[in-house]
Amino acid sequence: MSRKRMLVGAALAAAISGAVVSATPGSGSQSTVLGRGRFEAFDVSRRVIAPKDNESDAQAVRGKGKESGHRDRTIWKVEAEAEPALDIATQMITFEPGGQSGWHTHPGPVFIAVIEGTMTFYESDDPDCEPIVRHAGEGFVDGQTDRHSHIARNETALPARNLVTYFAPPGAPLRNDAPDPGNCPF
Repeated sequence: MSRKRMLVGAALAAAISGAVVSATPGSGSQSTVLGRGRFEAFDVSRRVIAPKDNESDAQAVRGKGKESGHRDRTIWKVEAEAEPALDIATQMITFEPGGQSGWHTHPGPVFIAVIEGTMTFYESDDPDCEPIVRHAGEGFVDGQTDRHSHIARNETALPARNLVTYFAPPGAPLRNDAPDPGNCPF
């Protein structure tokens, strides 16, 4: 084998092993994909008057969502568009006490519903590593996950379960491991 090929091979091996070493795999969690389906191009918009809700109405008073003539009812609005198609997948993830996802990204938005326990989320672009804590019945949206990595951790002494819904390009992986950004002390 020529010296040039040996050097190229060694450089490639170092790059591959460096990528594996820099990834931060999860630990203490089990996940089950409940389903994944492809949806062809669509454009959906819904706008309805929502039932009276003190929290929603308080937001409306601050100028978010209330339209005149609806007798103090909040307007609920949601829009979704996919072109040319979209995969939607749902997964149940259980985190044991101390379990964590490892730093990672997603190709599209992810909606996390904490259905049991408490979860703490951290963003790689937060220099202060401020925790985002969600309890059972609360949700967390990973909206810009293609631009920065994040991590989910169960920092309690009890198990936690999340129902996670992924929006992804057709056939794309739902998760991509990422290196530790170094902004958090753990």
